[in-house]
Amino acid sequence: MKKVFSFFLFSKKADGCSALQKSLMWLWNAFFIALPAGCVGYAVLYFAYGNYDSALYEGYFLNSLIVVLNIVPVIFLMLLLYFLIGRAWIAFLISSSVVFLMSCGNYFKLLFRDDPFVFSDLKNISMALRFTGGEGHEIVLTKKMWILIGLIIAATVFLALFVRGHIKFRYRICFVIALILAMLPLSRVYLSDSKYNIDAKNENIVNVYSSTESYISRGFIYPFIHSIPEAFPEKPDGYSEKTAENILSEYTAESIPDDKKVNIIGIQLEAFSDLERLGVEGITPQTYEAFHALEEESYTGNLVTNIFAGGTVDTERCFLTGNTTLEDYRAPTGSYVWYFKNQGYYTEGAHPCYNWFYNRKNINECLGFDNYYFVENRYTDRTNGLVALDDIFMDDIYNLYKSRDTSVPYFNFSVSYQGHGPYLDNQLENWGELHFTGEYENESTYYIMNNYLGSLCDTGNRLYDLANKLRYDEAPVVLVAFGDHMPWLGNGSSVYHELGINIDLKSDEGFYNYYSTRYLIWANDAAKETLGVEVEGEGPTVSPAFLMNVLFDKLGLGKGSEYMQIASETMEKVSVINTSGVYVENGNVTTELSEEANNLVNRFLTVQFFRNHKNEW
Repeated sequence: MKKVFSFFLFSKKADGCSALQKSLMWLWNAFFIALPAGCVGYAVLYFAYGNYDSALYEGYFLNSLIVVLNIVPVIFLMLLLYFLIGRAWIAFLISSSVVFLMSCGNYFKLLFRDDPFVFSDLKNISMALRFTGGEGHEIVLTKKMWILIGLIIAATVFLALFVRGHIKFRYRICFVIALILAMLPLSRVYLSDSKYNIDAKNENIVNVYSSTESYISRGFIYPFIHSIPEAFPEKPDGYSEKTAENILSEYTAESIPDDKKVNIIGIQLEAFSDLERLGVEGITPQTYEAFHALEEESYTGNLVTNIFAGGTVDTERCFLTGNTTLEDYRAPTGSYVWYFKNQGYYTEGAHPCYNWFYNRKNINECLGFDNYYFVENRYTDRTNGLVALDDIFMDDIYNLYKSRDTSVPYFNFSVSYQGHGPYLDNQLENWGELHFTGEYENESTYYIMNNYLGSLCDTGNRLYDLANKLRYDEAPVVLVAFGDHMPWLGNGSSVYHELGINIDLKSDEGFYNYYSTRYLIWANDAAKETLGVEVEGEGPTVSPAFLMNVLFDKLGLGKGSEYMQIASETMEKVSVINTSGVYVENGNVTTELSEEANNLVNRFLTVQFFRNHKNEW
């Protein structure tokens, strides 16, 4: 036995050995590869949570599936390299170094940007390097990283000295094929959304609204692999870069005329919807009084969003980018914010919630904002670190506007939080008087409606007050306000059903009721005089992606960028492109576009994809 053991450790060749000895030697070598590989996979879990609470690390071991799914890929990689190269120490050194460097990349990206390392970052290495080396962004390896480096070196030396048996090439190829075949069913596990969201859920100690915390709650290697499909979004039918370039070449970008560069303030109102338009009875007159008064002096219309009762950033980012669907936005991406910035505008905004919420801290920078404010960098002194409500938020938008550099035009896009559901269903919140006195069967309906409408009334009043402050400002300013989605009204949409609001997506009425909110475009006297337009009346029903087109068209700001011109042509025929597969063509709801409309939409989506993935903006 001692001789056999010595042979396994020190033999350079397996020639002349029996089939049994060869098999044992291969298994022995594979074991000595897999063991340190598993240790490396286990060790990098320690760096997966970055500078977050160490309780996250302990949480990994409460769900054994998370540990297994993080370690198995490291073992597979090392075995694959071993059978390809035939040298245990080289396979281990390469694979462990790759895993270690990626883990360090994740650690420092979390440290510097509070954003995890995902697969699409491999396409944006130059951007990642941009955030290193500056003040506060120096890469300094931690003590535990140096320890792991030492262990990797020690394991490499051990494998070089003691695991040296060679396997003939034809046998190694067989092992490689076997590993690849084993990886195919495993890949379905790693890419499965149900496995990721349900079986590997580990969110007891993280905030589910933080994409960063949700990601790192599953380790690093596993969520990194799961993020692969996001880097390869589905292309439109018949897409090619050449086709997109040819389409874009037909247009010439237009600048906003200097004498029409008015200041623009956009506000997205959380869950703000006009339930009176849906025929709900029992809503007290004061609830919508201020909002309707503002609508009377505005250009208004219906905004058909992609979402219902949640998913705020879909409407927000579709408006800012002109995209019909969300993208990754982890690198500078085509947006109307960049367009304004390139037109000489100063671009900023505020969200009185936390900067990690939907990763706005990083994504808003990639969308082109010069500055963006959150609880952490603006509101914490006024709220004791809590979310700011609209009494603070609306006043602060005005303060930001008044403190701007008046020598340059100004674009502000801010997102409220106050209307965020769910709303208490067992007691009244302090919104003053009652706002719903209609009939109801369930007490929860009474409380949910009063709490929602009380918050909404307060938002409407404060929005009207903001417009009043801007009304007589000497500088021209335009206000754009819209709701992001319909509100949550009870589990299973119970309040909608009880009040008889049709949200059946099989009907046109139900489709509009389910997805529509209101938008308004309001201008002060100075803006109307500068632009030479009246900003009143009913506007078209559009997707958020087309709302900026409506704004430019109504204000007479010009045709805009090449992309905006293509979007405008599409909007004239198909004003709503909904992610559910429903469209509004020539004012009619449909799932089957005419040939002309289908060509227009596909043309638009082709340019949209190109713009997002080739940074041609």
